[in-house]
Amino acid sequence: MMAQYLDIKAQYPDALLFYRMGDFYEMFFDDAVNAAEALDIALTKRGKHEGEDIPMCGVPVHAANGYLLTLIRKGFRVAVGEQLESPAEAKKRGYKAVVKRDVVRLVTPGTLTEDALLDARRHNFLVAYSELRAGAALAWADISTGAFHVMPVAPVRLSPELARLAPSELLVLDEPVYQRLRPLADEHKVPLTPLGKSSFDSVSAETRLCELFKVGSLEGFGSFNRAELSAMGALVDYLEITQKGKLPLLQPPQQESEDRVVQIDAATRRNLELTRSLSGEKFGSLLSVVDRTVTPSGARLLEQRMSSPSRNLDVIHARLAALDFCVDQSAHSAQLRDALRKTPDLDRALSRLALDRAGPRDLAAIRNALTQAEAIAATCDDMELPALIAQATSDLQGFDELLELLDAALVAEPPLMTRDGGFIAPGYDSELDEARTLRDEGRSVIASFQQKYAEHTGITSLKIKHNNVLGYFIETTATHAAKMLGEPLNETYIHRQTTANQVRFTTVELSEIETKILNAGNLALEIEKRLYSMLSGAILEQSARLNLAARGLAELDLLTALADIANGENWCRPRIDDTRAFNVIGGRHPVVERALRQQAGESFVANDCDLTAQDGAAIWLLTGPNMAGKSTFLRQNALIALLAQMGSYVPAEDAHIGVVSQLFSRVGASDDLARGRSTFMVEMVETAAILNQADDRALVILDEIGRGTATYDGLSIAWATLEHLHESNQSRALFATHYHELTQLANKLPGVDNATVTVKEWEGEVIFLHEVRKGAADRSYGVQVAQLAGLPPSVVARARDVLDMLEQSSREGTGGQVRIDDLPLFAAAPPTQPAAPKGPSPVETLLEEIHPDHLSPREALEILYKLKETASK
Repeated sequence: MMAQYLDIKAQYPDALLFYRMGDFYEMFFDDAVNAAEALDIALTKRGKHEGEDIPMCGVPVHAANGYLLTLIRKGFRVAVGEQLESPAEAKKRGYKAVVKRDVVRLVTPGTLTEDALLDARRHNFLVAYSELRAGAALAWADISTGAFHVMPVAPVRLSPELARLAPSELLVLDEPVYQRLRPLADEHKVPLTPLGKSSFDSVSAETRLCELFKVGSLEGFGSFNRAELSAMGALVDYLEITQKGKLPLLQPPQQESEDRVVQIDAATRRNLELTRSLSGEKFGSLLSVVDRTVTPSGARLLEQRMSSPSRNLDVIHARLAALDFCVDQSAHSAQLRDALRKTPDLDRALSRLALDRAGPRDLAAIRNALTQAEAIAATCDDMELPALIAQATSDLQGFDELLELLDAALVAEPPLMTRDGGFIAPGYDSELDEARTLRDEGRSVIASFQQKYAEHTGITSLKIKHNNVLGYFIETTATHAAKMLGEPLNETYIHRQTTANQVRFTTVELSEIETKILNAGNLALEIEKRLYSMLSGAILEQSARLNLAARGLAELDLLTALADIANGENWCRPRIDDTRAFNVIGGRHPVVERALRQQAGESFVANDCDLTAQDGAAIWLLTGPNMAGKSTFLRQNALIALLAQMGSYVPAEDAHIGVVSQLFSRVGASDDLARGRSTFMVEMVETAAILNQADDRALVILDEIGRGTATYDGLSIAWATLEHLHESNQSRALFATHYHELTQLANKLPGVDNATVTVKEWEGEVIFLHEVRKGAADRSYGVQVAQLAGLPPSVVARARDVLDMLEQSSREGTGGQVRIDDLPLFAAAPPTQPAAPKGPSPVETLLEEIHPDHLSPREALEILYKLKETASK
């Protein structure tokens, strides 16, 4: 057995081997040591290898999913080695024959399908990246849903795309690409898996893809370049390796391009907290506030749309038209949501079925999903529907025959596993019903045979009994032997045994029923498994249409969820066009608004923002104190643009937005110590990315550029950045700063306007009004904010003194005009007054009188006591 284990393990040196032994998956040697530590389970030993004990640990098969999830999250890959035959079959080859085992699946982060291992409301993307001389491309798939996409991508765009997709695993060509991309993979916290050159060969990839989709050419799916073929081929090759030939039910590849969606880099996604907060949790993100979907597929579609807002006006308008219908028909939308709540995850049930990892509950999930789909489609009959909803409801119909089959075949609540049996409904298959009757009611069947034979022979004392030698037999007393052995009964009753007082017989019918009773349990299970395969085949035959139905359910869920938040939170329909307009009236930050309402019972102060520009830049230079809401104002306008272009209503009274091509954010302070970057360096890298990439259709929000360095350095960088945005990028931008000197640029640059967040001083305290108005702030109120934060009063007082001195010395001429000039050195704090001089202390006087060289040990001890006594006084 250990020789078999080592042979299998040698094929998967980089994975933990789950070696099936009965009801446990066992691990040995280093695998056991690593797994025991990772899973916090007992490490034991069994047998010896080369004279040393063999470390061993194991996990129960029925609870393996939980352990697999822990191992995958800790960065392990797991090869699952199953028994391919029963011990009884193995013994036919010899008494000491080892049960055949082999790996049936390699479990990696990007190839999970079980509900217990996945977040139902998020995609689990496996991504392949290929670089060829002709270009580079990304291919990604979620094998738990069948989604399959590909797009060309410039190498410099790889990081933003990884941020958008948030993959669970990234496949790349082995050296040197693997080493080059490791820092990027670490930055995005995605496991990197190297593959050989053969996996990325574009010629064999085309053949591989044609075989997968059973087509002679891929032209029907699109025109793919060599890099795209290479990436798709590598992904499919990896799936063949990990799934051991059982390929998932991948949908035909959908070709995407960078110009179809808003470009958002990793820093902007992080700063805006789109799908995850800065702490890495969903709570506190935009997604957590907007997500009112009631199905897992709807939640996945929402995250996908939020991560990839569209730039296509036709797509945006179609989504908004469908959303208008759901908003106006609120009662109908509520009815749809009630039906959708009862709809299982059709996508993932279908995928598990294709991979042969499904169970009876997946069949029931597909049946229940189709039942709800039929009900949902029926509610839309005789209604004038927008195109998007009409298409979705159309895709939900046409499954009558399949639904009828599943309804007739399955019980209402089937068991989890096929081996448990009992999932086929009574009355569906007569052979199965008979086997179940024999299994469950064997005694009553034998009793009916006994009554039948007693009536046939006329012997009322006839009995049917059982023993281990004869099995079931008919027994009569010896007085009836002659009758039973004579004609015509001897033609039916076959003599088996005669004892002193009884005669025993059997019949062909009784022998057959005995065999059936003894094998009824196994027979019933085998019949159910056969019927399960038949039902699975019937479902998979319609997999393409079922995928469309799943997409239709997700679309309806997302639309009704967005309608629910639009009606409930008083969001407005945005006007989206191809101009360079950006005019938001009464805009609000949805996350902050909810937090204020839930935590403090306060209302959010709405603000306008007009960055409309025909030609050139449109920039608001925003000044005002800390804690007044500048960062919130910046973020809320970026989020409003994003929500509008994903096809949602927005938190505002009115919004007119010209299509945004790129969304850039430089907000907040952070460092990257692992890569040797200070806070200021990170700030400059992010700012450089914006200035080098932003075009005139971009929306840029910048907060406190230059604050991480010396005053003049920071001011000069902020000044030059603002000028570059205005002159070169010509973007629509919000630029928040504490450098009030920059407000002078509004007089110099025609596209720059000053705006400020207002405050009010009352009895020495500052009150934040959170209102954005045109104009410039005259101060930042930093000392007041420091006081609110709890700095010691002495520090606050000293800060006021220094501030007064700096403000006075930095003004020159008349009118109090602030001039950019060398700031004076900080005045030193008043020194502490020295204490008045005093005479020598008694201890010092006593020490002066001591001459150590003249002291005996006894005298030294007495002086020590005297010194202590004097010091205590």
